[in-house]
Amino acid sequence: MSDRQVAREPRDDALAALLGPWLPHRRWFPAKGTSARVSAVGGTTLVDPHGEAEVRVLLLRVESGSGESVLQVPLTLRPGAVPGAVPDVAPPGGTDPDPGVAGSASGTGAPASSTGAPASAPPDSPAPRGSLADPAALVGTLPDGTLVRDGAGDPAFLRAWLACAEVDPGSPVRPEDLGDPRVISGEQSNTSVILPGAGPDGRTAMLKVFRGLSAGENPDVDVPRALARVGWEHVPRPLAWMSARWPDGQGVVHGHLEVLSAFVPGAQDGFELACAMAGRGESFDELARELGEVIAQMHAALAEALPVTDEDIADGPGPDGGRAGGPAPAGSEAAGAEVAGSEGAEPQGAGTDAAEQAGCPAAHALADALIARFAWASGIVPELRDHHGRVHALAERVRLLTGLPARQRVHGDLHLGQVLRGDGTWYVLDFEGEPLRPVAERTRPDQPLRDAAGMLRSFDYAAAVGKAPDAWTRVARDAFWSGYTAAAPALDPGLASVLLRTLELDKALYEAVYEARNRPDWLVIPLHGVERLLD
Repeated sequence: MSDRQVAREPRDDALAALLGPWLPHRRWFPAKGTSARVSAVGGTTLVDPHGEAEVRVLLLRVESGSGESVLQVPLTLRPGAVPGAVPDVAPPGGTDPDPGVAGSASGTGAPASSTGAPASAPPDSPAPRGSLADPAALVGTLPDGTLVRDGAGDPAFLRAWLACAEVDPGSPVRPEDLGDPRVISGEQSNTSVILPGAGPDGRTAMLKVFRGLSAGENPDVDVPRALARVGWEHVPRPLAWMSARWPDGQGVVHGHLEVLSAFVPGAQDGFELACAMAGRGESFDELARELGEVIAQMHAALAEALPVTDEDIADGPGPDGGRAGGPAPAGSEAAGAEVAGSEGAEPQGAGTDAAEQAGCPAAHALADALIARFAWASGIVPELRDHHGRVHALAERVRLLTGLPARQRVHGDLHLGQVLRGDGTWYVLDFEGEPLRPVAERTRPDQPLRDAAGMLRSFDYAAAVGKAPDAWTRVARDAFWSGYTAAAPALDPGLASVLLRTLELDKALYEAVYEARNRPDWLVIPLHGVERLLD
């Protein structure tokens, strides 16, 4: 990895101070509603080949009661007309627009991390997202009159980035051939920009700017690259990327800043597509079956591209491979939000001393984790308490299993909003996982069926948004599972059935707590799922 060096410049503190009141209005700011301290870590300067603006990629440290994080804000700086003034065309501090369309991240249920086909600007938006007249991108002016903008959609930053990014040798980018860049609205954790003409042979590409940075190689760069190397074609190919080194208080760390990937033209977000078909009463079964096949093939490709070592498994959270917490429910506009509060903290996966167990220690640990999850969830959601006996009965079935499938690298946050339908097939996106969790935690080996469970849970949310009957959901679920098992013939049917039900129930219990705390009107969705899984 060829890293950019992050260093402090005299103007960085002034830029951080200018960003202070602007940041809380960004969807990706991690400390909303808290008193946060923002300071400059440093930055790296890029050169715009056209010389239209200074380009400074600034890294910020955000400290609040909820913890500490490092953010990235690429900035463009241009001379202003009057020192200390802001041009009338674009007042600073504008809030990121909320698209407010069915299936968007505005509350109708689509996952906020979806990066499907580009959404057009809202009808009342004065300018396209990311354009030089977009008020949401204007940060303000420095005392010397320098106009400061968020550079994510600014052609000056984009040209500068393309000119110095690390490029895949087989996929040259075209820094001088930018069309009209467009920022995708509605993303929660990052900023993605459509770049017409930037890809090989003048094709469109998509740049993802990672707003929250983590030490280590971002899986949203490394995993698609690894899958592309083994010839798996259902992931948009990474074309270029940029990484940096920065101080973290205990030394110097490195991580990815951005990635440029191939764009799938005319593609539809999987969640929005499923919601629309559910709303029209159209069967989703054929698409679901194909999706199941693609996900099973993804797991096979991941096992080949990123083989797991004994050391990887030893570093895992427990013999069941479970991850504490996990992403917010499919359909949540707060993907990755922390469910556990100060009371009734989320279970970390109860374990049982393997030496005292008969049978499979991993199965015992998984059973214990399910019981702990239920105890936690039912303490917060009273409607779950009547299921005590059936949950414990399922846990006992798990405890009797003589073995579990091998853990491996997985997607880790899979649902319908993480797939695109385009070119007559499915593409899988967003291998990043929850950005606020350490990279090492997000890349731990896990049960592949945890991905399948997450996908199946999102079918319930799509059906709810589309107001489809239970039969629609049942047929779609059966079709997905049929496709998955057909493409994974080594999977033992009896074992897989019990394991999938357990992992899906674990996810539904998590969702119930999330909805009870954040969207009570949606609580019926996971409650219905729990009832079905235990029936």
